[in-house]
Amino acid sequence: MKKYENTGSKDTRSGFGAGMTELGQKNENVVALCADLIGSLKFDDFKKNHPERFFQIGIAEANMIGIAAGLTIGGKIPFTGTFANFSTGRVYDQIRQSVAYSDKNVKICASHAGLTLGEDGATHQILEDIGLMKMLPGMTVINTCDYNQTKAATLALADHHGPAYLRFGRPVVPNFMPADAPFVIGKAILLNEGNDVTIIATGHLVWEALIAAEELEKQGISAEVINIHTIKPLDEAAILKSVAKTGCVVTAEEHNFLGGLGESIARTLSLNKPTPQEFVATNDTFGESGTPEQLMEKYGLNSKAIIEKSLKVMARK
Repeated sequence: MKKYENTGSKDTRSGFGAGMTELGQKNENVVALCADLIGSLKFDDFKKNHPERFFQIGIAEANMIGIAAGLTIGGKIPFTGTFANFSTGRVYDQIRQSVAYSDKNVKICASHAGLTLGEDGATHQILEDIGLMKMLPGMTVINTCDYNQTKAATLALADHHGPAYLRFGRPVVPNFMPADAPFVIGKAILLNEGNDVTIIATGHLVWEALIAAEELEKQGISAEVINIHTIKPLDEAAILKSVAKTGCVVTAEEHNFLGGLGESIARTLSLNKPTPQEFVATNDTFGESGTPEQLMEKYGLNSKAIIEKSLKVMARK
């Protein structure tokens, strides 16, 4: 169970910045657009090294999406960057019409997602963005778990043709995925094999799932842990293979249970193999101001909650 270790905590947004720095050197078609948040999105190196391919749009997110869609016509690969709330909710119409409906090769990159945005409060803590984006036809939706995986996802998106949403965060979190681990869009990663319960997590909750599995092991419970970094397209084969063995599942995400990863998995199970499921997610609510640690505890988004739901769902088998 000690296969994955924290090699040094980092913020996932810095993984995005590192990926953009590398893409700037490797792919001359990659361009970056920012809505007045260069430092927050870690665009500094890209701007410094490739000023002719960096566009500061200002606080005009809808305009940024329109410009990005236009740049694809000339063969460019635009990566837009701002907070998740402004990347999705504020500009949903522009994304729907100019990017998704038009099938433009735009990469919508969103930092400061979920409750771990922290002290900025409910108006900035979007907990419905995964649902908004996964409902758009043709939109790929990725939610990464640590620095290394965020960097790998950023690099992979440059080679992936089509609209995509990449979600990451502000806080420093454990960095545990191997730096050389391949990132395959739409392919789940089995982190720990188990027989009693399947724990499927995404984003910041993946590390909490590993902690939960370690604690459950001390109780004689064998938990299988799966990292779902791509919420759409969903790796249904990996999910169904796991639940066929364990007979129950807990899903964990820093998102509203309505419209999130858990809902997608519930649909997959209902259509293929009805299975007891419990959700670790926010319960149809907005957030509030507080430290990331306080908020994750209050809203039940941690290893403790995953353990409780694991015991509950096992009793339902």
